[in-house]
Amino acid sequence: MTRILVVDDDPTVAEVVAGYLLRAGYTVERAADGRAALERVAAARPDLVVLDLMLPEIDGLEVCRRLRADRATRALPVVMLTAKGDEHDRILGLELGADDYVTKPFSPRELMLRIQSVLRRSASPEPGTAPGPLAAGDLVLDPAARRAQRGGRELALTLREFDLLAFLLQHPGTAFGREELMHRVWGWDFGDLSTVTVHVRRLREKIEDDPAAPRLITTVWGVGYRFDPSADGTGAGPQEAVDG
Repeated sequence: MTRILVVDDDPTVAEVVAGYLLRAGYTVERAADGRAALERVAAARPDLVVLDLMLPEIDGLEVCRRLRADRATRALPVVMLTAKGDEHDRILGLELGADDYVTKPFSPRELMLRIQSVLRRSASPEPGTAPGPLAAGDLVLDPAARRAQRGGRELALTLREFDLLAFLLQHPGTAFGREELMHRVWGWDFGDLSTVTVHVRRLREKIEDDPAAPRLITTVWGVGYRFDPSADGTGAGPQEAVDG
């Protein structure tokens, strides 16, 4: 059964969130501060963490940073709870690797939809349903294993980053707007467009030789972003990777 850790020091919020999750069939654990949350994750890794940013002991941003710095929890799905006006913290949370966010006061139904979306993305695909490995120059993605490498080096990508890069690899040379990327990559019909901007910036930091002058994921002014596979210097476009 899917286990979800709810981390919030407000007992009312934690109780409401836990109640909805329990009724949806999830197993729920709770932690009231960041230190307790990290201890629970270390003791028994959950399937997803609902993480409030404003926490005693260790705040939510630091909790997220530590989870992403640890290889064992690097891919652990995290959905943040943020105050409505804290755009800076929300963007910083995404930059630290959170997979999604919901702003307070929030609709429990919206939170459930976000959680279900993240869990669906994190689940291993059914055999034969995932596209085959993709390659562009020295960049290789295996959607079935959810692994990415560049030059033989493993890339530490979050769920959202992996999905975005896989989508761009499958559509080389095509420019996509931020709204279109939100809908086609993550299935969102609403949300903050800065989410796309943050994930593009994080991807560039991990795959570009010079993130300040990106050549693989380029900005198309007035439109959005485009993946240019030939910019890796090999002249090779995306292709299905083959063994040997």
